[in-house]
Amino acid sequence: MKFYTVDVKNITCDVPPSNFPNDALNNLADMIIESGGIIRPLILKTTGLETYAVVDGYFEYYAAVRAREKNPRQCEMVNAFVISPKNEDKIFKQVAAFRELGSDDKLGVENPIKTKDSESISKNNDFNLLEKQINNLRSELAQERQERQKLYETLKLIESQIPKQITPLDAFNSLSLLELTFRLRTAGFTDKKAVQVAENIEKERKKKNFESLKDVLARVKIASGKKQIKGISGDKMVDIVDSWSRILFI
Repeated sequence: MKFYTVDVKNITCDVPPSNFPNDALNNLADMIIESGGIIRPLILKTTGLETYAVVDGYFEYYAAVRAREKNPRQCEMVNAFVISPKNEDKIFKQVAAFRELGSDDKLGVENPIKTKDSESISKNNDFNLLEKQINNLRSELAQERQERQKLYETLKLIESQIPKQITPLDAFNSLSLLELTFRLRTAGFTDKKAVQVAENIEKERKKKNFESLKDVLARVKIASGKKQIKGISGDKMVDIVDSWSRILFI
């Protein structure tokens, strides 16, 4: 069971509002507006995607509805405990027990005589219970924040390990000599020419990074006898772009 603030319009209730005095609903609605919220959270169960049904707190629910009608902006949300399906039976037993205690008058149990001391003790008990609930909620929220942070860090780690798609120009400027040689071979270069071209690429980019693929074509040269010829032809650059665009670089 977790504590949430739920949109009032997303809640349904099987108990009709006619079961409760209209004046009492209006009075509690006014109190909710004045205090900024309801101090006794509803007990809800999930019925669909962000839709809920009241399990306990029918009177409070209709008071919250009335408060929303009077002040839609301030009273759009209501505090609630939302029970998970696996815990429904246990929560229903609690609800039944509290309802039985609340029906003592109908069972003929006399109410004890209230004194100032007993009222003070009752208020202190209510305050302590509320404080305990708040502390429990704080602990749950802190735990949820920690879990979200762990999930975020895990996702970032996974993301950092996913191979990245880089452009051919970035590949010419950043791949190691060994990796560059291997990638040139996958584009159709012979082993010998792949090594020659990769070495010249590394030499040229140490002087200045390549600014475009056209710049690569112009600057990359290899020896052919006593002559220096283009290391990569225009057609071969097309093959490189086509081949490299279909692979990921780690």
